[in-house]
Amino acid sequence: MAIKFYPTIGLEIHAEFRTKTKMFCNSKNDPDEKRPNVNICPVCMAHPGTLPVINKEAVKHVLRAGYAIGGKIADFTEFDRKNYFYPDIPKGYQITQYKYPLVSGGSINNVLITRIHLEEDTAKSFHRENDGNSYVDFNRAGVPLMELVTEPVIKSAKEAGDFARELQTLLRYLGASEANMEKGEMRVEANISVSADPNKFGTKVEVKNLNSFKAVEKAIEFELARHTKLLEENKGEEIIQETRGWDEFKQVTFSQRKKESSHDYKYFPDPDLPKLWISKVKEFNDLKESLPELPKDKRERFLSNYGLRNEAVELFINERALADFFEKAIAGVKDTKDLVVLTANYITSDIIALIKKAGVTNTDELNEINEQTIRISPESYLALMEMIFKGELSSRGAKDTLAKMYELGGGDAKKIAEELGAIQKSDVGELKKIVAEVLNENPDMVAQYKAGKVAVLQFLMGQAIKKTKGAGNPKILTEVLLEMLK
Repeated sequence: MAIKFYPTIGLEIHAEFRTKTKMFCNSKNDPDEKRPNVNICPVCMAHPGTLPVINKEAVKHVLRAGYAIGGKIADFTEFDRKNYFYPDIPKGYQITQYKYPLVSGGSINNVLITRIHLEEDTAKSFHRENDGNSYVDFNRAGVPLMELVTEPVIKSAKEAGDFARELQTLLRYLGASEANMEKGEMRVEANISVSADPNKFGTKVEVKNLNSFKAVEKAIEFELARHTKLLEENKGEEIIQETRGWDEFKQVTFSQRKKESSHDYKYFPDPDLPKLWISKVKEFNDLKESLPELPKDKRERFLSNYGLRNEAVELFINERALADFFEKAIAGVKDTKDLVVLTANYITSDIIALIKKAGVTNTDELNEINEQTIRISPESYLALMEMIFKGELSSRGAKDTLAKMYELGGGDAKKIAEELGAIQKSDVGELKKIVAEVLNENPDMVAQYKAGKVAVLQFLMGQAIKKTKGAGNPKILTEVLLEMLK
């Protein structure tokens, strides 16, 4: 009988905050700066005699995130020094929070959160193959960095990926961070273990440097399989508690170093920074009331109010510009859910296709979309949808009209449809003449139909639609054709 193994996964996620300045100094916080070592100063470069000052905006971002996840907000907190030597930390220690995090508890996607604390980011080190040298760019050193730690309650790679995506969306809604993983603004580390006993944890391995949601899921899947295989074979090779990296090219993890413990860092309170009592700082009051509509609430509202498919709702949750466009378009629509669904469907298929074709974005994340890239006003778009809903436009005619509207940057939907000859012919008298021509030109097919071969009806319909140049209303055309074949 095969042994069942139980996976346990916990995540540690870092996200850089969008603030004007760094965490403890006035140097500019600019993730798009390409020139190295431009946004630096004596404080973030740890010159002797300099003193750090806490960035209130960064603290506000953490507190708002805490309220959004239903966490417990600390009243007292302090900053600590995490001591270790590495070229990317100029001070020889990192300012972080150890014993007193700003937020404890809460949940996202039903995954329990242990804590959220605030710290400073490290510099960025990189190696150049052309000259064989390693370099350090200190622009990122000292940027406000949120660290979120989950409880070890995640059971699959997909659940971990979904959690990370939802956190990214939440941070964007809060205006705290764009959390672009490809830019390093959000980084995920996964703690993974496997055990044959559901009540005990296995040996924990941490995988670092996961810079995409796909990498998070692939690395976890690989580690779960690796641990399970070692436990099943039991050939003396033990699972070692260690830190591993992810090789994107080979799609495997690799050993980096033995896992450190917290005592290795010799944490102690930073003597240069004051203790914080949150309730005594005016700017930290009433932050809960400043929260926008959160992703989970918006998801619920879109599902219950509009009756949309889950896929459409998730797209609108992730792409707020499209959601705003959709809601503006249907603002005047009442008690017509079919029209609402139609309006959503053309956005999630055709409008996105047009935006991608225009080269606005080639990524799965469509965060470059805004009112300018959508190009059509919600009012003009709704006018087009109403024409489709009333049967004035066929699906083909609607797509052609929408494409032309996008090309022109808007315009009168009806006028553009007329110019394209896309308006469906619904005049019964006119359609009877066309059907009569088709029947006269195809006497053999008419005879076959009357002899019981119903399949030829499709051919006759095709001929009729061809004569109308695709503009004949299919419903009325079918009714006329059946009547005249009696």
